[in-house]
Amino acid sequence: MGGPSYYEFFAGGGMARAGLGPGWRCLLANDFDAAKARAYAGNWGGEHFRLEDIHKLTAADLPGRADLAWASFPCQDLSLAGAGRGLEGARSGAFYGLAALVASLRADDRAPKLLALENVVGLLTSNGGADFAALCRALQDLGYRFGALTLDAVHFTPQSRPRLFVVAVDRGHPIPADCLAPASSPDWASAALVRARENLPRDLAGDWLWWRLPAPPLRNLQLSDLIETDPPDVSWLDPQKTVRLLDLMAPLHRARVEAAREAGGRTVGALYRRTRRDGSGNRVQRAEVRFDGIAGCLRTPAGGSSRQSILVIENGRVRARLLSGREAARLMGLPEDYRLPKSFTDAYHLLGDGVAAPVVRFLAQHLLEPLAGHPAAPLLAAE
Repeated sequence: MGGPSYYEFFAGGGMARAGLGPGWRCLLANDFDAAKARAYAGNWGGEHFRLEDIHKLTAADLPGRADLAWASFPCQDLSLAGAGRGLEGARSGAFYGLAALVASLRADDRAPKLLALENVVGLLTSNGGADFAALCRALQDLGYRFGALTLDAVHFTPQSRPRLFVVAVDRGHPIPADCLAPASSPDWASAALVRARENLPRDLAGDWLWWRLPAPPLRNLQLSDLIETDPPDVSWLDPQKTVRLLDLMAPLHRARVEAAREAGGRTVGALYRRTRRDGSGNRVQRAEVRFDGIAGCLRTPAGGSSRQSILVIENGRVRARLLSGREAARLMGLPEDYRLPKSFTDAYHLLGDGVAAPVVRFLAQHLLEPLAGHPAAPLLAAE
């Protein structure tokens, strides 16, 4: 019979698949981006992949009945960098394409037991919380009970990447007792998530579930452990460009560089270029660096400011370059044999748009697999 089965929507390069692991059986993977489809096929084969807009898929396109439907649906309209269009936006509104597909499966008596939705934490506050309530309403209308967790990849890999994970379970499916946390002390719940739950209408709150997850394992990797000496896809800046980059720093960040210089040895920092307002209210470009052993959140390379750089300070010498594709893959918890696109920009876009694989593995091991019935656990009656 094998392990639990799944559909992977908005699959990208299959990072959710990497996290779920070989114990799960993929029935169908879907994305509408041809470059991501090539990356997916290069790593997992194209047998189960369907290149198509989710709005054009029908229940007939989906084989069998999956235990899980995973969907890392687009975040552009929900993120701080977006225009605030929320779930009504052209990109993040793809969630409703997923909902329509699940409704069709429900009518065909093939709705997945579980749904797992991943997105930015901005979903909790988008449009004053109305988008999160609308998502919960859609899940209720589809026949699911639901809950959410806020997990940061930084507990598993040296990248600051907080994300919201909504896990929904079919109303008729039994729930293992040890999958539920008490409402008085929910696990992995940010203050924003607690407020979002408190603001739900009473009927939606009645279908809310607080999920239980254990404490994270101790992370033993730092950013410096993942850095290559001379990566093939990016080059070190020449000294003049490095100086110009340092000149973009505000005094606080420049002082951090000087302190690392004076300390001697080798220090690796993560750097972003950002647009800030100066004391006169003018918009100016700034370079901001952190030396806490953690990279900033990987993003899709829509512009130069979205590309993360590193500073390596060694024996007083400062060098700078973009983060390489392989380094970015390591920050997403992907194995060394994961095949990246040849183009740096394509690789960075693929990775910045993905889900951190170790977070998926943690969620699968401690919640999705018990919910799906692997392994068995004491059950609560279904509603």
